[in-house]
Amino acid sequence: MPQDNHRWITPASTVLFKTILKLENLKQAQNFFRDLMSEKEIRELSNRWKTAQMLEKGISFSVIEKQTGMSPNTIARINKWRKKGMGGYRLMLGKK
Repeated sequence: MPQDNHRWITPASTVLFKTILKLENLKQAQNFFRDLMSEKEIRELSNRWKTAQMLEKGISFSVIEKQTGMSPNTIARINKWRKKGMGGYRLMLGKK
């Protein structure tokens, strides 16, 4: 697993994650995340998730790069965390 000192787990991030868990449906999630983030940030996160899904299907880095606009370094980083991260990608990729 990549080294992670959990510096990103703060009281503020914990409140954010607990707030996300209270969302009840797609519309609430769309409205909350649009207020929270810019359109560019939403597209970036969406493309990261799309990249993880494509990697899980065995799609090549070059195809992923063309379809998502992700850099090869970002794709490699997502792939690394998908395989050896904290298990978040694995958990959600297993939920269909």
